[in-house]
Amino acid sequence: MRQWLWLAMALLALGSGGRRALAAGGDFLLLPDRVWTGQADTAEAGLAVLVHDGAIAAVGRPDTFALPAGVRRIELPGATLTPGLIDLHAHLFLHPYDERSWNDQVLTEAQDYRSLLAAKHARATLLAGFTTLRDLGTEGAGYADVSVKRAIEEGLIAGPRLYIATRAIVAGSSYGPGPRGFRPGLDLPQGAQAVNGVDDAMRAVREQAAHGADWIKFYADYRVGPNGETLPTLSAAEMKAIVDTAHQIGRPVAAHAGSDAGVRMAIEAGVDTIEHGDGASEATLRLARQRGVAWLPTLTAVAAIGQYFDHYRPGGEPTPRMRQSQRAFRDALRLGLVIGNGSDVGVFAHGDNWREPEWMVRLGMTPAQALHAATDVAARILRQQDRIGRIAVGLRADLAAFEGDPASSIDALRKVVFVMKEGVVHRAPATP
Repeated sequence: MRQWLWLAMALLALGSGGRRALAAGGDFLLLPDRVWTGQADTAEAGLAVLVHDGAIAAVGRPDTFALPAGVRRIELPGATLTPGLIDLHAHLFLHPYDERSWNDQVLTEAQDYRSLLAAKHARATLLAGFTTLRDLGTEGAGYADVSVKRAIEEGLIAGPRLYIATRAIVAGSSYGPGPRGFRPGLDLPQGAQAVNGVDDAMRAVREQAAHGADWIKFYADYRVGPNGETLPTLSAAEMKAIVDTAHQIGRPVAAHAGSDAGVRMAIEAGVDTIEHGDGASEATLRLARQRGVAWLPTLTAVAAIGQYFDHYRPGGEPTPRMRQSQRAFRDALRLGLVIGNGSDVGVFAHGDNWREPEWMVRLGMTPAQALHAATDVAARILRQQDRIGRIAVGLRADLAAFEGDPASSIDALRKVVFVMKEGVVHRAPATP
């Protein structure tokens, strides 16, 4: 009991800034230099946005607005207002592997401690302008993401709106920690829920959904080959059972897949999104486009892992896996796949989510395309396009502003000056 009291008090202290922000709701007139609505490729100068009761009430020339009494004006000189950004592949319960290895995090960091870290990571994410996150697995922290999501929704801590996958699903004896590399007979905590057979797979989907999963995630393949090669783990029947069961109860499905065979099997099983997809062939990418499967390439995580373990240096010669990932990205872009912004943040530092749109531009997207991938396209992948992802009347007031114009220079995303979520200001320029 004492342990949980301590945890609650620590969370309250960590989230106190967010609680004060929540008390500051009301009507706002936002006056940036430019507005990028997510409905075109360029930002428009001279527009303002009126926010009322957590929703966007008007977009247009400010002299045409009927302003409510007591409206608060927020001037954003030199800045572009955009929809709040979205990252569709995150792990709030992980931190960079050059700080501590994945094995060490799962084996030695208590779930209470990891929950506190997740709260800290959520706040950093929000303050970076990312107002929505899809968290794809707690990596050994059980259903703790359900509590973090609740704490954000109730105003206990500051963070983005969360869509969660809880434990994720893996084939038995195919994930970690271990058993390879550990003494036989150890009962090690696991990074995901292991299943064996169709019935087991269906049961895991139902359990995770009942605990609060918004999405179901499974691992189509992993590094299980005799020399560490990435090969399919779940059978086609198990994958199909997971997808069919999830869809029956209204949960979309994300599949971790790195090999061409794993990506193809997941697509054929009917998944909604492919995560990573480094080894996907052009033929498999065409199948994804035909089936309407969205792709989250996680380019930043691949580069970060190269930096940690394979001597990659930013701007230097890419690692073999980076070259493979970059080839797949360029093929997918050329073939017209739906590509959303998903970075695998947690492998690298939370709050640096802007690195993924930068990689997308470096590899061939225009800045506007990368910005769409992190706003309206991402919202459609989430099936939340009627709530978030654009600046339009009636949508929720999830907004961010950046120095400069990210629709023409994507590195402007590094310079966030304003963040609002659900009509609540979490970051604003200092007033004189």
